[in-house]
Order: sequence, then C-alpha cells, then structure tokens
Amino acid sequence: MAEILLVRHGETDWNRLKRLQGHLDIGLNDLGRKQAQLLGKALASEKIEVAYSSDLSRAVDTTQEIIQHHDVPTFIDQSIRERCYGEIQGMTFGEIEKSMPDNHRAWHSRQVDFQPKGGESLREFFNRVVVGVSRIALTHLGKRILIVAHGGVLDCLYRAASSLSIEDPHRVEMKNTSLNLLNFDGEKFSIIKWGDLSHLQDINALDEIDNSYQSKKS
Repeated sequence: MAEILLVRHGETDWNRLKRLQGHLDIGLNDLGRKQAQLLGKALASEKIEVAYSSDLSRAVDTTQEIIQHHDVPTFIDQSIRERCYGEIQGMTFGEIEKSMPDNHRAWHSRQVDFQPKGGESLREFFNRVVVGVSRIALTHLGKRILIVAHGGVLDCLYRAASSLSIEDPHRVEMKNTSLNLLNFDGEKFSIIKWGDLSHLQDINALDEIDNSYQSKKS
C-alpha cells in the first residue's frame, strides 16, 4: 500500500481572474505563498518519505514550502501537470465563452474526446494523470508520498478513486492548497480524506471549478 498526500498548488493571480492557466507557467501570488506556508507548517510533523511536484512553478513553489520541513527526495514529474488547453490557455472563462462558444460548450459539458487546438482531450489528460500517479505509487509502495499538482489532476484522481466517470459533472471542490489523502493498493486508488483546509485558519481559498471566493467553511 502507498499513502498519498495530494495537494493542489496555492493561489495565483490567474486563479483570481478566472483565467485558464493549463500548461502556462503562472507563479503563486502573495496569498498563494501564504497558503503554502501554512500547509507546510501544518505538515511539519507529519511523516513524508518522498515528494513529487508538477514542473510548473505554482506547484514547485508550493512543494518547496512543504518540504523545507522534511529531508526527503523530491522529484519533478510532467505527468502531473495540469491539462493542456491549447488555444484557449491564457483566456478568461468569459472570453472563451464569447469568442469560442463551441470550445466553451465542449469544455463545460465534459466532451471527453474534444481536443482544443494544440491541447489535450479530457480522456488523454485523465489517462496521463492516472497512469503517471499509478507509476509513482508503484515505485514507492509502503511509503507516504507527497504529490503537489493542480485542480484538474485532483479531479482525475478523485474520479479514479471513486469510480466516477470522466463524463459526469464535478462532485467535490478542489481548492488551493487543499489536502487530500488517498491510498493505492497496487491496482486501484481509494479516498481516505478529501478537501481538508483546516491549515488555512481564516484564509479563503478558490475552487478549481467556479474559481469564486468561498470560505473554507462553505
């Protein structure tokens, strides 16, 4: 069995602006760094034996705030990058809806084989993430693994663990620096805990889906 501490990166300015990041390398804002620091302090006494991060700086910097309290091997892995949205990356949700309504409709209705120009289909993204994290977990069976990635990655793993189809609507929130605990038994994932934000105290966090401010108590 491998135990996975799964974390979404801290807030970025583009999260706040509802601007689609995808593979674009957008860094943490001041609040995002504070969120990561608080999570790092909360996990300082927790057992972590190995850490993996997406190669995008918003995930790398969140990882660094956590592992500074631990002496563990740390790896960068592109398989846990956010989905590549191709031509719509860098646009706000409103801009996509206005200028590319077919693309916007396919994205929000979760058409699994629709591929934005220059980007990945939802099915390709899901398979990349599940195969990648399964490989990581198999490499470290018996260990406690920190994985810092993105909202879309969290969504893929939630679906894999709960047998929720990638076509179905979202069921859970994936807020910045949310802490989620999963097990991997060598074949499948299971969810132990989801969406813990107790480390943020009175600080708000943005959800991956609607990206509007919500209290951790909402």
